[in-house]
Amino acid sequence: MKILVVEDEHLIATSIKKGLEQEHYVVDLAFDGEEGLDLASSGDYDLVLLDLMLPKMDGLKVCRQLRKDEIHTPILMLTAKSQLEDKVVGLDSGADDYLTKPFAFEELLARVRALARRPQNTATAEILKVGDLSLNISTYEVLRNGKNISLSSKEYSLLECLMRHAGQILSKDQLIQHVWSYESDILPNTVEVYIRNLRLKIDKNFSQKLIKTIRGFGYKISE
Repeated sequence: MKILVVEDEHLIATSIKKGLEQEHYVVDLAFDGEEGLDLASSGDYDLVLLDLMLPKMDGLKVCRQLRKDEIHTPILMLTAKSQLEDKVVGLDSGADDYLTKPFAFEELLARVRALARRPQNTATAEILKVGDLSLNISTYEVLRNGKNISLSSKEYSLLECLMRHAGQILSKDQLIQHVWSYESDILPNTVEVYIRNLRLKIDKNFSQKLIKTIRGFGYKISE
């Protein structure tokens, strides 16, 4: 799951990013409203954490513009304001949920998980399945034919991306966009390395190979 955090307080933004990455999310940061709108409009995000008070363009304007542009990515609005009318305005602008600062990270994480389960998000199921392979997005448990498979954080993110798009061919560039944050300096052969590692763990000891290379196009996972 890829998340955009739009927050002008660098300490808060980097703390949220670090905490979410420890929970296996891929996180990009923007520090003002214009940059946040640009990334949210052009990037492929599953969720936007959007601060209300931002330089250049406030969170309400960002939210309204995204909805006007028919971008329906779930938005969790973060703000120091706690009055009821502020929350109403935020939700009426198109936000899906509202969290008042200061907040416990555990509460933020619970809100993120709740939004990920909503139908408008691609993450509609708690457990993703392809054949006898399953991935639990809540516990991060990966099983093949009932056997637990241990993955690194990036291997897990790559597998989750493939399984969310089961049966679809994803290019190396698409995988990089989904799995690595935009500031990462990732080369296409890095994807090849991670695919090879995944195959060793997912397919090596099984007659049916799930991870497939579509030469000249990319990769897909299917039965």
